[in-house]
Amino acid sequence: MRKKVVSPAHRRAAAQQVVAAGMCSQRAACQILRLARSTYGYRGRTPTPAEERLRHRLHELALRHPRYGYRRIAALLRQEGWRVGKRHIQRLRRAEGLRVPPSRRKLVRRGVSTGLPTTATHRGHVWTWDFIADATVRGGALRILTILDEYTRECHVLRVDRALCSEDVLAWLQKAIEEHGAPEHLRSDNGSEFIAKIVQRWLGKNHIKTIYIEPGSPWQNGFVESFHGRFRDECLNREQLWTLTEARVVISDYRCEYNQLRPHSRLGYLSPARFVAQLCPSSAMVGLRPPSAKDGQNQNENVTSTNGSN
Repeated sequence: MRKKVVSPAHRRAAAQQVVAAGMCSQRAACQILRLARSTYGYRGRTPTPAEERLRHRLHELALRHPRYGYRRIAALLRQEGWRVGKRHIQRLRRAEGLRVPPSRRKLVRRGVSTGLPTTATHRGHVWTWDFIADATVRGGALRILTILDEYTRECHVLRVDRALCSEDVLAWLQKAIEEHGAPEHLRSDNGSEFIAKIVQRWLGKNHIKTIYIEPGSPWQNGFVESFHGRFRDECLNREQLWTLTEARVVISDYRCEYNQLRPHSRLGYLSPARFVAQLCPSSAMVGLRPPSAKDGQNQNENVTSTNGSN
């Protein structure tokens, strides 16, 4: 017997097994196992007809609802008129072997962060990326990749496809970098597309630091979650997308409208494009990081020192 003998029923069964094997007497077995001799000789009464009906009903409910625990089963029985408690049902289900085995918790994979949790202070400082799922009217799956600048709220990528792997994610990230410059940090969850080794190597080669949020903590990636809420409310819930091509056209139009026209409350009710135009009038060179606020301060200091020397 490998399990720890705790309850009187278990001790009685152990004592009976020892006595039946002839290892010691009944008195010695009770003394060793700290079991009262009256408990050793106890014989349970036969179940009443009501208890038999209850056990039969427990088996019927377990067959109909195999994943229900004792609390839900007890609630169903009380709705049917049975006067039972949840502990009573728990004990009966264990005795009948109806206990629902707990599901094994999945081991959550986590990416290795190379940067500290950072609040974006200038354009290109922190980008965030994530996925949002939807479906066409016919039931086809849609998977949408979002890449967002946390400071300017620009949506650099809003790519929809049936499925997107790590190579696709890298390809669209590289296109965004060629157009807007490389970010200093990338914030994401621990999705398999973001923690893949090919992604880690590519980001390390391009000197882009990663910030992975804690598993099950979407609020740590609040900028992209907020964007997804607006995106679903203003686009996905309003449009009937029949095909993948139609979804790409509609979602691309929404991205243009979001960046160029939609007023953003956190940007003083300016669109991200107008906010960027006021922040950085000169466009950045392709493939280079856009000038930050610190660069502008350095330029102003150089101009001031030059005027002073003249």
